[in-house]
Amino acid sequence: MAPFEFRTVNRIVCESGSSLRMADMLTPLLTQHRLKTARVFMLVDPFIAGTEAFKSICENLATAGHAIHSCNDVEPDPPEALVHRVTSLAKEFKADVVVAIGGGSTLDVAKLIAVLARGKQELKTMYGVGNVTSDRLPLVLVPTTAGTGSEVTPISIVTTGVDTKMGVVSPVLYGDLAILDADWTLSLPQHVTAATGIDAMVHAIEAYTSKRLKNPYADFLACEALRLLAANLHTVCQEPGNREARQAMMLGSCMAGQAFANAPVGAVHALAYPIGGIFHVPHGLSNSLVLPHVLRFNLPAAEQQYAELAQVLKLGHHGDNTEQLARAFIDYTATLSPSTGLPVGLREVGIGENDLPVMASAAMLQTRLLSNNPRDVNEAQALAIYQAAY
Repeated sequence: MAPFEFRTVNRIVCESGSSLRMADMLTPLLTQHRLKTARVFMLVDPFIAGTEAFKSICENLATAGHAIHSCNDVEPDPPEALVHRVTSLAKEFKADVVVAIGGGSTLDVAKLIAVLARGKQELKTMYGVGNVTSDRLPLVLVPTTAGTGSEVTPISIVTTGVDTKMGVVSPVLYGDLAILDADWTLSLPQHVTAATGIDAMVHAIEAYTSKRLKNPYADFLACEALRLLAANLHTVCQEPGNREARQAMMLGSCMAGQAFANAPVGAVHALAYPIGGIFHVPHGLSNSLVLPHVLRFNLPAAEQQYAELAQVLKLGHHGDNTEQLARAFIDYTATLSPSTGLPVGLREVGIGENDLPVMASAAMLQTRLLSNNPRDVNEAQALAIYQAAY
């Protein structure tokens, strides 16, 4: 067995409604930092800020004696300017703890704020892998979608130009507590539920086939995540109020996040980033648009792994050989978007055929991701994948 290291967050709470007991959730963390009460900087999605649930959380914290500053200055694909702006607010408030409630972008920003609010390092020096040298504030992450897995990853993605993204990857970004409360997902629109669910499935698939750092723990988590997500995706799309299925999706998304945090994702994400960065297509949908086409490209290098994932989902027929099982798995992934009501082609999200070469060139900049893919991808091959997805 090849040597490996596995890291994840310190604590996970998986329970519907649990975030309403935020003060109790914070107590062990504050005790660890010798605090009885704290100045809690809360970063939340704009639509979360006005909800009764969020008001209850704030009341719960205030009753326990904590000071609260709430900020909802967050947007998808957060730009550097936003990160700097929110950091200034956290510093002015003299925050002791950062709590984030929201989607992947909100959680990503919160991880950076927890570091930058210390005032020991600038954002521009943190990009890349292992470049965070500062410590951080205590950090609590509460996802409101079952998709990104950001609550358990050491990764933050920032938009650094008009249409380019860069990542900060460091174990310092692992939170202290992840709260998986499916009640936040009960009112999500179907297209968001579907896209984020497929996003989580992509995380599991790419972690399982990662060329670098693949390991038994990540494999186990990826397989169980994929099983949970596949079993519940269509249920939550058709029965949005099904709390049990929603909680299963939350857990599946979290497990997929733990898997790809340790066995990183590849070409699906690399080719999805230009779709989101240039055309502002939501990340989960961007992934779903290229997923089956990248898997078909990867087949010569990942046939065995795809066959194993087919067996996890009980696809194919008795007696199928490895190639048949692998193709059955890829064919299954191609059904996910149409069966959940999502667009199935790049043209359906406003991308023109003349845009594809620009996207292929942009995808080549994602060297961190492409190095994890089971098969090397050059610009001509990326273009061919986009053409197949068009």
